[in-house]
Amino acid sequence: MKRKITLTPVRFDDAASRAPTVVRPVCSRARALAMDTHVAPHQHVWTQLTYCASGLMQVTVAHHGLQTTFIVPPSRAVWIPPGVQHTVTVLEAAELRTVDLHASASPEGWNACRVLVVSKLLRELIHALEGSQPGPRDNALMALTLDEITHAATQALGVPMPQDKRLRALCEAVVRAPGERATLAEWAIDVGASERTVARLFRTELATSFQQWRQQAILAHALPMLARGAPVSQVALASGYTSDSAFSAMFKSAMGQPPRSFQYKNGL
Repeated sequence: MKRKITLTPVRFDDAASRAPTVVRPVCSRARALAMDTHVAPHQHVWTQLTYCASGLMQVTVAHHGLQTTFIVPPSRAVWIPPGVQHTVTVLEAAELRTVDLHASASPEGWNACRVLVVSKLLRELIHALEGSQPGPRDNALMALTLDEITHAATQALGVPMPQDKRLRALCEAVVRAPGERATLAEWAIDVGASERTVARLFRTELATSFQQWRQQAILAHALPMLARGAPVSQVALASGYTSDSAFSAMFKSAMGQPPRSFQYKNGL
């Protein structure tokens, strides 16, 4: 049974003093947020890297006509370009970290949202920047943070939702029932379209295949379950896998680590 969720809205921090500048182009801020906290839709004039040192959060962005949801564990971060509206929902009590970057510091061509893998060094640099004061040490921290961000590996963890009504109905149905192992042809019948039409819509609207998109939806479903300590066998079954090993293999291939690495409440 799904637990009843009552979200607690909070305002985002829009203080002018937090804005990065040409002199200090990289700033890091920390904020503790309780489970089910919801940060209202907002946007910034600067780039933001959203990361949680602990817990689990959901970041939803609206960009180029698409709404994409990212499930973000502590080892990942979401890159959000200037002017992109986004919301944050805390799925497990989180220590939120935001790294704000001035336009002069943003890597060239990074105009779309992306998920970055947070290295141990980047994690420590983000923490060190929180209380840093202007000076040589601060300059070194900012330079190294930028270098780590620029060289960080990226990962496909977003679940984009299309605009086409038929494809959106199909995607919403998959999200509601991620354990359903129906084929694309079977899903297509439910929305009154042919398999060929739906496959084309996935390519043209979301630039992906149904199989790739569905895997992202499964990961988005599995990560919160793992964070709450659910056994891998239970998560696998809820994700449509009858074999724990097959689920674990898919998960590790996508995330670079086995499912047990994300079972935070088990202390793993």
